[in-house]
Amino acid sequence: MRMGFGYDVHPLVPNRPLILGGVRIPYLLGLQGHSDADVLTHAICDALLGAIAEGDIGRHFPDTDPQYRNIPSLLLLKKVFEIVKEKGFQILNIDTTIVAEKPKLIEYFPKMIKMISEVLEMETGRISIKATTTEGLGFAGRGEGIAAYAIALVQEGSGPPPSVL
Repeated sequence: MRMGFGYDVHPLVPNRPLILGGVRIPYLLGLQGHSDADVLTHAICDALLGAIAEGDIGRHFPDTDPQYRNIPSLLLLKKVFEIVKEKGFQILNIDTTIVAEKPKLIEYFPKMIKMISEVLEMETGRISIKATTTEGLGFAGRGEGIAAYAIALVQEGSGPPPSVL
């Protein structure tokens, strides 16, 4: 088994949609970035790539490449999943945390988990999404941006994964 860690952050700006985990969240600000700036999905991509020693999302999908301009991050996650499978690994579980003062996100978690589980062909019980605030501290606390952390556990081989407890 191997573990990978991912982190991503983007600034909040007007006139952009807020996309997290592939879900459009109604909010007055969105995340700025070359793609749709979905920090949750980007953190998951980095965690998976790290677990299989394949670098990071910027190495595979550089922001200097126009083909990735405004691309939905779930498509990037799908490409990462293909890399994971090509390298002979399967994903056992993913644990994530979104850091945002606003908006409240808990009601969107089931849909985020569903979207991600479909892309990664995983049981929903193997994906965890949480959120926290910074109690008003730092860029997230001031509402200037949103960050996300992710950990992914993978194993070599393609047999059935251990059952979910």
